[in-house]
Amino acid sequence: MSKPELTGPPELYYNETEARKYDTNSHVYEIQRNMTQRAIDLLEMPDNISGIILDIGCGTGMSGEVITENGHDWIGIDVSPSMLEVAVKIREVEGDLIQRDMGSGLPFKAGCFDGAISISAIQWLCHSNSNDQKPRKRLLRFFQSLYGCMTRGSKAVFQYYPESEAQANLIKGAAVKAGFSGGTVVDFPESQRRKKYYLVLNTGGNQNLPKALTDDVYVEDEVDQCDVVENRNFNLSGNRKRKAAKGSKDYIIAKKERMRRQGREVCHDISVVNNNF
Repeated sequence: MSKPELTGPPELYYNETEARKYDTNSHVYEIQRNMTQRAIDLLEMPDNISGIILDIGCGTGMSGEVITENGHDWIGIDVSPSMLEVAVKIREVEGDLIQRDMGSGLPFKAGCFDGAISISAIQWLCHSNSNDQKPRKRLLRFFQSLYGCMTRGSKAVFQYYPESEAQANLIKGAAVKAGFSGGTVVDFPESQRRKKYYLVLNTGGNQNLPKALTDDVYVEDEVDQCDVVENRNFNLSGNRKRKAAKGSKDYIIAKKERMRRQGREVCHDISVVNNNF
């Protein structure tokens, strides 16, 4: 069976039929959730602090649901309108969604994300679907725009399936050229079925890679460590907000605001006046 990225542009492959088939596949659902949770763990964001996470190649919102469950706000970007339609109309996700080709660059302001994740999406940029699509240039444009919209000291984690060492080096090379440092964490390296690759990128200079998962113990990953283009010393953003408790007034107001931005109908807020007799 051919890999989806070898069949043509993602916006054509993931049409309405494929989007619904993808979203209702219980096996895909379980795997996507597990990989998303692992990617969030690899971000190593502070506990009890709610951040804003960018979900790159968000699809039908499976990964976004896990981000929400972890107490973070998120924005999802995907090139397939059919996948995004499922996310809004069927899954009714809480994140804000944008239809865009990530290879054309990200449209966000500087320093607005506390982390970024991507599940099974980055390898699409390694393939050309037209004469004007140059994978090396598209990857560089993507990583440069990603670097610019992240807070300094934050991380981006990409779960992907490299088809070759050359492809993995192409992706990592573009990330390094854009300013990132980091390396690859390989979970369960001895298992053909469970083996997963995570490219962990830092915006604040060289850092030790997180430990890989194995069947026995957590071990230091020794696959490779990217070199840093130039040393950068940055402080973590101090603008993160604390979580609003689920069911609280602040939580409900924030949820309504997200729904309004998505164009969904929301009942009016009710003000309660205390009368003292």
